[in-house]
Amino acid sequence: MKFEFILAATIVAMPLAGAAMPKVGDVVGTSPDEASLALEKAGCKVDAYEAEDGKVEAKCTETASGKAWEVYIDSKTGAVVKIKDND
Repeated sequence: MKFEFILAATIVAMPLAGAAMPKVGDVVGTSPDEASLALEKAGCKVDAYEAEDGKVEAKCTETASGKAWEVYIDSKTGAVVKIKDND
């Protein structure tokens, strides 16, 4: 009985493990194509890009929840420097 519960809990949690949001410090790339691919792989579908305060702002939607986020990327290094709730 205990084994079945653990197995069921693992199966339910699996899809969530692959859909984690990007984190500050993650390198997603310096081109829109690289960044879009990396962000989508991390669970955030990019809707648009904007230049803001010397950084690139990716407006994206978290695929697991549908929540809107702003992901700020250093244009020189491709690293995520800030993530902001877009509500």
